[in-house]
Amino acid sequence: MKDNSMHNVDIDLVEMSLDVIKFAISRITKTNPELGFPRKASELESLVGETITPNGIGGENAFALFRDVLIKASVAIDHPRHLAFVPASPTRAAVMFDLVTSASSVHGAFWLEGAGCIFAENQAMKWLVSLTGLPEGAFGVFTSGGTAANLSAMVTAREAWRGADAARTGKRGIVIASWSAHSSIKAMAKVIDADVILVETEEKFEGAQLEETLAQLSSEDRKRVFAVIATGGTTNAGIIDDLAGIARVCKAENIWFHVDAAYGGGALAASSVRHLFSGIEHSDSITIDPHKWLFSPYDCGAVIYRDPELARSAHSQEGSYLDIFSDEGAQGFNPADYQIQLTRRVRGLPLWFSLAMHGTDMYERAIERGIELAKIAGRLISDNHLTELVREPSLSCVLFRRKGWTAEDYRNWTYKNHREGFALVAPTKWNNGEEFETVTRFCFINPDTTDQDIKDILETMR
Repeated sequence: MKDNSMHNVDIDLVEMSLDVIKFAISRITKTNPELGFPRKASELESLVGETITPNGIGGENAFALFRDVLIKASVAIDHPRHLAFVPASPTRAAVMFDLVTSASSVHGAFWLEGAGCIFAENQAMKWLVSLTGLPEGAFGVFTSGGTAANLSAMVTAREAWRGADAARTGKRGIVIASWSAHSSIKAMAKVIDADVILVETEEKFEGAQLEETLAQLSSEDRKRVFAVIATGGTTNAGIIDDLAGIARVCKAENIWFHVDAAYGGGALAASSVRHLFSGIEHSDSITIDPHKWLFSPYDCGAVIYRDPELARSAHSQEGSYLDIFSDEGAQGFNPADYQIQLTRRVRGLPLWFSLAMHGTDMYERAIERGIELAKIAGRLISDNHLTELVREPSLSCVLFRRKGWTAEDYRNWTYKNHREGFALVAPTKWNNGEEFETVTRFCFINPDTTDQDIKDILETMR
């Protein structure tokens, strides 16, 4: 009888694997990959055709379509002139070990199944926690990204708030954040059915502003505030809020204090700017995304708790088929107990391997390079008679304007550079005190970006 198992290993699979390995090695070793540009779905349909068929199109054909068409219609996040949004720059070691992680096929939710891999993840997590200055006993877990981390932290905060007073059971709570907080904050609030109060400030969110906001609430709404979210490096401008001041207010008012440092958290490892995060050690929870500024592949976020037991109380799941994971013979750290996901891959392993291979000193140097690049860009922008800084560079973010340009000019410039495969630098908006204006922005993550790259991009604005 013919074996039709798709898990067979045959000569065709072996030959295709060689092509895949060759592609992967080529991609990992490139320091200046193709940038990639999106195509319309109709164009891709014409080029690729129908790939999901009753009999399959074969691995060689499918991989050729990926290599020759699909990947070229996708953007390389680690291109040295990809300076839009918050890009990423995973180390070659981390990318390589991501292949190993996938090939190992380990379920990372419970110690019973993933003990060895979870142990390695936890060593990387221990280093992350050490950067924050949180007290002994604090710990965290790797998530899919900042949104999942923020959501996990806020579920924990809400459940702790409700658990402290039976009268709050089922009550809709309030979260306070600044206007410049990440978009995931509002999205997260929808999921947990909470209201959000946004303090209107384009610059640093200060403790005094939080006090004023609380004072303006009705007595009933004041009782509903269960969390305040400060930002450790805003996505748009790299601004670090008044963490110490906000922490002081939260402690006095007995409110959960969360710091969203998804982007900026990597800079905790940089001695030149660590002091800017003073107060983060007083937080109840922290979000950091290693896939942003800690050189890990997507998807790798992290949520850290001052008191992990509160998270376990909020997130651990029960079910007859899960009982064995709580058995004495399976005891250990279960990542599923500390965040919203049950099923998870061991996404912290590539970070662990890269840290183990390179050491934390090299990580600090790479992060400091991003900060240095922002300062270099600031000087070049100020020296160019066509451009000017919107504000001084902060962390690795630089906001600037091209004098005389309209929103359409910025948009056309972005698409032209991207279409030509040269660079991806996108416009954003900034409140100049009177209105929101369109400006543009650099975000430096990749230590392979050069001074010349910055000069060449500015030259295209002539």
